[in-house]
Amino acid sequence: MRFNRSLALPALLAGTALTGCTTMNDAALSDSSTAPRAAADTRSAEETVGATGYFAQASELPFLAPDFTRVSDGDYLPAFETAMRAHNVEIARIRDNPAAPTFQNTIVALETSGRMLTRVATMFYALTGANTNDTLDAVDAQVGPRLAAHSDAINLDPVLFQRVKAVYDNRAAMTMSKEDARLLERTYENMVHAGALLTDAQKEQVKAINSELSTATTEFSQKVRQATVDGAIVVDDVAQLAGLSQTEIASARKAAEERGLQGRYLIALQNTTQQPLLPTLENRALRERLFRASVNRADQGGENDTRTLLARIATLRAQKAALFGEPDWASYVMYDRMAQEPRTALDFMGQMVPALAGTQRREAALLNQKIREEGGNFTVQPWDWYRYAEMVRQERYDLDENAVKPYFELTRVLEDGAFYAANQLYGISFQKRTDLPVYHPDVTVYTVLDRDGSEMGLFYFDPFQRPSKRGGAWMGNFVDQSHLYGTKPVVYNVLNVPKAPEGEPQLISFDNVNTLFHELGHALHGLFADQQYASLSGTATARDFVEYPSQVNEMWATDPRILANYARHYQTGQPIPADLITKIEEAAKFNQGYDFGEVVAAALLDMKWHALTPEQAAAIDTPEEVDAFERRSLQELGLEIDLVPPRYRSNYFNHIFSDPAGYSAGYYSYLWTEMLDRDSRKWFRDNGGLTRANGDHYRATVLSRGGTEDYFQMFQNFAGRQPDVRPMLEARGLVDDPAQGQPATTATGRR
Repeated sequence: MRFNRSLALPALLAGTALTGCTTMNDAALSDSSTAPRAAADTRSAEETVGATGYFAQASELPFLAPDFTRVSDGDYLPAFETAMRAHNVEIARIRDNPAAPTFQNTIVALETSGRMLTRVATMFYALTGANTNDTLDAVDAQVGPRLAAHSDAINLDPVLFQRVKAVYDNRAAMTMSKEDARLLERTYENMVHAGALLTDAQKEQVKAINSELSTATTEFSQKVRQATVDGAIVVDDVAQLAGLSQTEIASARKAAEERGLQGRYLIALQNTTQQPLLPTLENRALRERLFRASVNRADQGGENDTRTLLARIATLRAQKAALFGEPDWASYVMYDRMAQEPRTALDFMGQMVPALAGTQRREAALLNQKIREEGGNFTVQPWDWYRYAEMVRQERYDLDENAVKPYFELTRVLEDGAFYAANQLYGISFQKRTDLPVYHPDVTVYTVLDRDGSEMGLFYFDPFQRPSKRGGAWMGNFVDQSHLYGTKPVVYNVLNVPKAPEGEPQLISFDNVNTLFHELGHALHGLFADQQYASLSGTATARDFVEYPSQVNEMWATDPRILANYARHYQTGQPIPADLITKIEEAAKFNQGYDFGEVVAAALLDMKWHALTPEQAAAIDTPEEVDAFERRSLQELGLEIDLVPPRYRSNYFNHIFSDPAGYSAGYYSYLWTEMLDRDSRKWFRDNGGLTRANGDHYRATVLSRGGTEDYFQMFQNFAGRQPDVRPMLEARGLVDDPAQGQPATTATGRR
């Protein structure tokens, strides 16, 4: 299984950005200390600052959906400025309230502040991810540090914190719901984590670091996107494309024409190190050229080289952690994770390395044998691995990927596959609509109906790759569910499927089938939200929990009932043969040395960068030192890193370097949540599989709970026990004797 980035956006600035605000990039055009004191003013904050325009009030569209027809690129910067001024008015009213602090006048008031800013940010960051341009990028670079300062001014306000602390200290004497108590706890903890207990001098240092981090991480993301675009391979002779299908060749020709390269062929880079065309390209020199373009992007000098920039990001993070008395960034940032501390994650991954290293060596030997059989006089290299692995896979399992794709037409996979599975499990349905504006013609909108026929939200689907979109796949919210606000979720999925030439069927690989089911799993997590407060709603969970429901949803892609409904040949309508699915499932355990190894390598590389002390990080300040540190870190893993490089090298590792927090010291989450996922799949299989009863149980215990409960307890409520790593290792083909697997939860996993 391939892991795909899924950006589950938190409730932006709900609760005054106290929930981490990882997608906000950060700051303030005006410090909250200068905000007007308006305790007696009964006007709305927007009225007080004279806010006008689209963002001054909630959308008038159904479900408060964004109206992209009413906003131009030039509207965002002034809207951010006005929204932050309005937010400052709200914060001043809370801070300067003469009444004694209470849960309602302080905690709930903070939760409900900043709604205009949330409206601006959700639309803006959806566009900069999926359909950006030079104007939006310039705004992003300018507004990021201001948002960071804005967030800091709130979180580090000593008077405001004393009000929050007064409520928190009195919590034992208060009558609250479980969700109220969780909101109070998170509000207090996040302010402390932001620096509320630091000295004034330390607070100023934190503000400076946050501002610089915001600028640097935004710059990193923009450089990587441009380096990925610029790294596309141009081919002059179609003969070099031998092995590709006619559709793939036509797509390459069209991509070249769109860049003014008439009569030539262009292969765009995907976000990961390995590239999807490497298994089928017969020309070894072109394979090497494509691989090197991928692995060396943003690493060749010039304006888009990110190495010095990422080293600076690592240094700033280490310095910030030190201000909080933490040894490194990983220890600082994992405070609210399910694993909670770096050692738990490292020990968890360490269980896998010995078996994984052995698997890599065995698979490399198999591939070298295959190369010799094919008449090659070379040993396997990363650009060869997938081609020869595919040959071995075909021989062992008689599986031809090109024979699989005709059964997976994109719309059928979505509507008759992923939607149908959701209907069978949860009783919900999706109705396409064409009356709502979208940000790009490729986007489709659906109304989602609950099991009783009531409207539960909207779902936007944006599947195709384009230069204006960053790599990967993700989910986000335009509107968060909240009983307090009376709002229903408006969610979106973004993929990066290469678009078929006009007039040809939109067929996708099985890998993209899995990605589609995965991302819809995130969407369901958001759609089933049932929380009072937006900042605890839906996917507003720990980084090492949020990928869990989405991975579970992948299991239904190969369920026989679901397959029979969607996997049909686009020409004949015949269902996919059962033996072909068996081959897909059996073949999935092959090539784990690479498929699993590249993810483990990336996760451990992430931890290496974020285990640095400030002094160690500061010593890595040149491109050459970045390369040396990365090389040294990977060699220490004991894996075959020359043959199996990490899924992302440091220079284009957007997950960990492209926003102030993101997945930094958190890429292990994909492995941790796969452990939860595989154990949950076992529960489903043991309890009857695809049934409404099972779906309703999973919805009630996991999908509808948001961030309101302890994550170990949530899993316990679902499965009746704590999670076990053995099903994951067995599924990966890494354990011959199931007794070798050890339970993943230990005393060190919880505080």
